[in-house]
Amino acid sequence: MLKKVTLTNIHTNRKTHTVVDTTTDEKALVGAGKTPVENAKVSDITGLDESIQRLTSKKKPLEDRVALFNGLAKCLDRNIPIIKSFKLQANRVKTSKFRGVIAEVAEDLQQGEKMSDAMKKHHTLFTPDLIALIRAGEESGRLPEIFRRVGSSQKKTSRILKKLKSGMIYPGVVITLGIGVVITMSFTLVPAMTKLYTSLDTELPAATKMMMTFSNVLLKQPWLVAIPVLAIILFFKNWGKISRMRPVQQLFLKLPIISNLVRKSAAAVGFRTLALLIEANVRLSTALEITAETAWHFQYKEFFNRVRDHILGGTTLPDAFLIESHLLGDDGRMICGFMEVAAETGSGTELLNEIAEDYEDELDTAANQIDKLIEPFTIIILGTMVGFLIYAIYAPVFSLGDALLKKK
Repeated sequence: MLKKVTLTNIHTNRKTHTVVDTTTDEKALVGAGKTPVENAKVSDITGLDESIQRLTSKKKPLEDRVALFNGLAKCLDRNIPIIKSFKLQANRVKTSKFRGVIAEVAEDLQQGEKMSDAMKKHHTLFTPDLIALIRAGEESGRLPEIFRRVGSSQKKTSRILKKLKSGMIYPGVVITLGIGVVITMSFTLVPAMTKLYTSLDTELPAATKMMMTFSNVLLKQPWLVAIPVLAIILFFKNWGKISRMRPVQQLFLKLPIISNLVRKSAAAVGFRTLALLIEANVRLSTALEITAETAWHFQYKEFFNRVRDHILGGTTLPDAFLIESHLLGDDGRMICGFMEVAAETGSGTELLNEIAEDYEDELDTAANQIDKLIEPFTIIILGTMVGFLIYAIYAPVFSLGDALLKKK
């Protein structure tokens, strides 16, 4: 339920309006970030107004996650109580959904629940691997560091997405114009071509037939065009769930450039978490179990679970890594070498952190080159569209003379 909170400053009488997605007026006040120098009035937003508000409200969960976790890290570093730390984040986030979550998590914490359990209830905003990381912070007593890591990781993801969006503006505009040209031609030029070629009773190239079929669909059943558009919208809207499906993750590992980025991303998160837990003297089998939960890719989840099973069976950590090194890709042997050195020198956490840092640096470099990777794909798509149009239109023209002579 959406609630509108009107806050009035008792000194200046200045009013501010905030929308909070929660169930009670008390939670709405917490989510709105009410201060002692403000009076508050809460009203429900229902019916059509609620639907319009939800459709038009800001949808920036990634930016809000960055603000929330960075703010929590700063507060906990200064020994501010966890419940107050959560309440202080209400004015840092921008969406009604996150304001409501802050209020509800704060209430659950007041009732004695663990933070990971309280945040787990909001699975649409906090993924299982994120909850596992928070659990790791609770187990190790290093929640501020975990929050900093999450905030930093989410910030990098936000930066990559912004670069992707900015890099896609030019190709998006050009491709949209190209599609517009195809649709315009389908309504104007292609019907005339269809009448001419039908009267000549001659065989047409496959590309021309495709354009004629597309033109007929637009003229007689234009609503069918909405199906692929809706499919694309749903695909991007549910990308988070789709990317966690096992077949999709298997496909990632088969793609030339993507596979390297996926492996390094999953390994960096896993090794950083494992180093954190070992450094906090968490039992090794428990540390590996928690690390497996934080892994967002199924293959690395499987790797850490198998290593844990080997450890429980009496195998040393370097040997367990070596047995399952095939799950780590091309860098498997190198990582096993690091673990052998760690076993001899007693510097496991330093070497695990070193691996994670190297992978994170490589991912940052790749993120800065995203726009350069998009450009060749744009050229290929545009070249294919232009080539298809030219061939579909001009190929029958070149054989028009033969068709007319044959007709005579």
